[in-house]
Amino acid sequence: MVKMFPRTKVAGLSLSRMVIGTNWILGYSHTSSAADNMIRMRNSTADAIASMLETFLSSGVDTIMGPFAGNQHLIDAVKEAEDRTGKGMIIVDTPIINVDDDTASRKEAEKTIALSKKNGASLCLIHHSSVEQLVNKNRKTIDRLPDYLKMIRDHDMIPGLSCHMPELVIYSDLNGYDVQTYIQIYNCMGFLMQVEVEYIHKVIWNAKKPVMTIKPMAAGRTSPFVGLTFVWNTIRPCDMVTVGCLTPEEATEDIEISFAALEGRPPELEGRNSPNRTEIIKD
Repeated sequence: MVKMFPRTKVAGLSLSRMVIGTNWILGYSHTSSAADNMIRMRNSTADAIASMLETFLSSGVDTIMGPFAGNQHLIDAVKEAEDRTGKGMIIVDTPIINVDDDTASRKEAEKTIALSKKNGASLCLIHHSSVEQLVNKNRKTIDRLPDYLKMIRDHDMIPGLSCHMPELVIYSDLNGYDVQTYIQIYNCMGFLMQVEVEYIHKVIWNAKKPVMTIKPMAAGRTSPFVGLTFVWNTIRPCDMVTVGCLTPEEATEDIEISFAALEGRPPELEGRNSPNRTEIIKD
C-alpha cells in the first residue's frame, strides 16, 4: 500500500502538510536570470508540470500554492494532473492586489480576488507585497485588512496572509483578524528572513493558526536533506512545508526525505555521483 503524506487542517479544510511550491515551476529561482530561464524552459508546458504534480499526488501531497493569475499553463497543469489521477488538488492562491484607498482600487482588488476563485482556489492568501503596504508598526495594526478578508470570504474562499514580514503574523493574531493561515519564510540559513532563525521559530510556534513555511532549502543554497530535515523537526504538527521542485525525480526525493524526517529515520536515497568516490561515500 502506498504511504500517504500526513495532513493538517485550516479552517476545517484538510491539506497535505507538504505543499507544492511554484517558484521552480514559474521561473523564480532566487539565483540568476539563467536559472530562471532554465526553469521556464523545463516547465513551459502543462504536460511537463502535470507529470511532476502526479508524483506528489501519488503520495497524497495534493496542496499547491502560488500566484495563479496570469499563469494559465499552471492552471492547465493542475487540471491535467487531476484528470490523469482522478484526484483533486487544493489550490492556495497568493494574489497581488491593489490596496490603494479609493473606490476604483477597491473594485480592482475585488476583481483580482474573484479571479482567484475562478481559477479554482480554496484558499486566498494576500501577497506580502500588497499587505505589507497596510502595516502600521506604531499602532500594531494592518489597516483596512478586514475589508480584503471579507472580499475573500464573500467569494467563498478561506482567507490568509503571505507574511515575509513576521510582524504580520503577530499583528493579525493581536487584532483577531479573520486570517486562518499564514505563509512565513523559514530555513536553516536565514535566507530572505527579516530577523534571526530563532526568532522566526518563536513566531511560528506562537502563531494562533497553522503556518505554511516556505523556502526550506533556501532556494537551493542548502541540500534537500539538510533543509527539509531542519524545518520538519522544528515546526508544529499543524504546520506545513512548501517544497519547490524542477522534476518528478526531485519530488520523489523530497517526499522520501520528508517522510524520513517525520518518522525519525534516515532517508532511503541513492548516493550522489562523483568521478571517483571514496569508500566512505560509495553507498
